[in-house]
Amino acid sequence: MEIRKVGVVGLGTMGAGIAQVSVQAGYETVGREISGELGERGRATIEHYLGRAVEKGRLSAEERDAALARLTLTTDLADLADCDLVVEAVLEELPLKRQIFVELDRVTRADAILATNTSALSISEIAEAVERPERVVGMHFFNPAPMLPLVEIIRTRESAEEAVEAAYKWAEGAGKKPVRCNDTPGFIVNRILIPLLNDCVRVLDEAGVTPEDLDQAMVSGAGWPMGPCALVDLIGIDVHVHASEALHAKLGEDRMAPPEKLVAMQREGRLGRKSGHGFFEY
Repeated sequence: MEIRKVGVVGLGTMGAGIAQVSVQAGYETVGREISGELGERGRATIEHYLGRAVEKGRLSAEERDAALARLTLTTDLADLADCDLVVEAVLEELPLKRQIFVELDRVTRADAILATNTSALSISEIAEAVERPERVVGMHFFNPAPMLPLVEIIRTRESAEEAVEAAYKWAEGAGKKPVRCNDTPGFIVNRILIPLLNDCVRVLDEAGVTPEDLDQAMVSGAGWPMGPCALVDLIGIDVHVHASEALHAKLGEDRMAPPEKLVAMQREGRLGRKSGHGFFEY
């Protein structure tokens, strides 16, 4: 199927980024938030980053204005009824996501693709809530969505191949580098990256290393473009802890469990870039 109109449910950090990708790629996009205030906050985020792109010469002022004009805000899921693709990007809570999908299943066309941007929850468990699970796929963008090219396109055993391929082609057409994978805990990147980052954090205390030296070691010695502490700060300490807990619950592997250091930082409100303080000050 051809995707002409896109819906995004949730305009927080990830949702706003996905909506920005969509409008920049030329798609009419409907962003839904639970309140008008949150919707306007999401629009302001998109406008800010489009403005930055203009300042850096990556976008013209006319292209920015045209992209913003393609964004419509709503608080009503029914306004997504004529969307060909809807990407859900609400909080990482399974009951909430299932509730959203029940409503989307009811209000959208039977051939519309329903995608979730979850980073750690089971796509299959989300799809179980709907009457037509064959149209449910995962589309896992990475933060910041407008900048990072990867999108994991995740199929469940019920996903129709047409839905998977349509989501893949849309991501590719939007300038992304999609990859296909099956619905397994952590998909591809997080299955590998989360335990690896946890190991890095544990080295801080076990080997008496500073965050600065650990990051320098991995950048200079392993060729990482960014050190692990800076990366966790960018992801968000709370986001990483939540994903670690979800993977540990599914797989039971000790390396998947979040290190106590990260749990303590979350309790203290040291969440990384979003709070201005994580391993580093921002």
